[in-house]
Amino acid sequence: MLRFRGCVGLGKVLVAAAWPYINYVPHLGTLLPLLSADVVARYYRLKGDDVVFVSGSDEHGTPIEVEAIRRGIHPKELADRNHKIVSDLLERYGISLDNYTRTESPLHKEFVRKHHLKIYKNGYIFTKETELPYCPKCKRFLPDRFVEGTCPYCGYGEARGDQCDRCGRLLDPTKLVNPHCTICRTKPVIRRVKHWYFDMPKFTDQLLDYIKSNKQLPDNARNFSLKLLQEGLKPRP
Repeated sequence: MLRFRGCVGLGKVLVAAAWPYINYVPHLGTLLPLLSADVVARYYRLKGDDVVFVSGSDEHGTPIEVEAIRRGIHPKELADRNHKIVSDLLERYGISLDNYTRTESPLHKEFVRKHHLKIYKNGYIFTKETELPYCPKCKRFLPDRFVEGTCPYCGYGEARGDQCDRCGRLLDPTKLVNPHCTICRTKPVIRRVKHWYFDMPKFTDQLLDYIKSNKQLPDNARNFSLKLLQEGLKPRP
């Protein structure tokens, strides 16, 4: 292996690239984080470090389900097809991943199951009744990407039920202006439902200490995170 002159290997290095959503065929923007991570992985390998470079296809969440419904196919069919496309593209581009996996792998599902069970046993998950948009035509509740409307803060007309992509605010879907179901465009009604929540406010002090003490965080990431903490963390469904 080639090594940079005068450089000494630092030991073990983990390079973890963002997992691309595979609700659609990837574009260059999808590959950019993986290309950047590939540069980092190759750099440390040239220094003589023991590098593990990992990523995978994110097959969970509403983006997959919404796109599958629009195409009239099962979400797993869409995920299987697009995972293969992404895997083939990464190989064709020569991305030097040691492991490109997927959220549907048995190993990943078992890890997530144990992790969530641990969080639950430690008292960080609770249930409560809440109000959510409900589509009377599709006969289903509308979490995050199943409902869109105008952001009540910045006026962006294509804000999702969980977040506005323009101003970055986390949103309450019941507060969207002129909301509609993303599948059939019907105006939803509000119904009550019991939901599971992750108790994020319990971690406010720990996160604040970490962000203030971590000198490696870019200024924009630090300032954005501090703003969220100052506004007050909310339980996440």
